[in-house]
Amino acid sequence: MEPDQVTMEAIARWGGIVLPNEAARIGLADNAALIAELEALRGTMGFEEEPSGFEAALRDCREPGQ
Repeated sequence: MEPDQVTMEAIARWGGIVLPNEAARIGLADNAALIAELEALRGTMGFEEEPSGFEAALRDCREPGQ
């Protein structure tokens, strides 16, 4: 998948760089695909209903004898 021209122009404007080679264009296209996959997961993932306590985690990780 080739990144669109608008994205490449935005990078050039904001960062002052032009994609140097084919590998950079492929990397940019992969990044866009990753963002699309993450957006598809939006709303499907949730946190635990009762998050673990920080103090309990510290106690569990304490070295023996302390």
